[in-house]
Amino acid sequence: MGRTLLLTGRPGVGKTTVIKTVADSLGDRAGGFYTEEIRGPNGRRTGFRLVTLDGDEAVMAHTNLRGEGRPRVSRYGVDVEAIEKVGVAAIRQATAGDRVVIVDEIGKMELFCEAFKEVVREAVESHSPVLATAMSGSHPWVDELKGRRRAEVWEVTVHNREALPERVRRWLRVDAEAK
Repeated sequence: MGRTLLLTGRPGVGKTTVIKTVADSLGDRAGGFYTEEIRGPNGRRTGFRLVTLDGDEAVMAHTNLRGEGRPRVSRYGVDVEAIEKVGVAAIRQATAGDRVVIVDEIGKMELFCEAFKEVVREAVESHSPVLATAMSGSHPWVDELKGRRRAEVWEVTVHNREALPERVRRWLRVDAEAK
């Protein structure tokens, strides 16, 4: 079983930036996805986009997504089907390709998708290392993931975020040398 590194921290502290920096340095040795904010013309956040490391993308949550039984987080409607179609597929591909599995993020929106939870569980039980961001608040499913024997949890702060990409790369090299 591979190792799992979960980055937590306050919203906006730089977790996704750390993930993207590490993913960029790994090139095709990594697969999975990251999320990015969608901003309206006034600069106000209106949603979230899921972007795979292979270039696919989907809107996973937006203020305009309403009805059809969609779950909501705050003012955002969540498109569970988009998470499954794009995010789950990207994690599955990365795991099957024995690449570093990047998951940004494991949070309230993504956890509405049962297939997402299943594929993350499969990834952490595979031989591939998993680098993910995870909600810092308590949630039974996330708490179980954080408590796994081969999982480490690092907090991203304004004080350590600049040094974390290199620290994560060192963590990944240790994993590669153990194989």
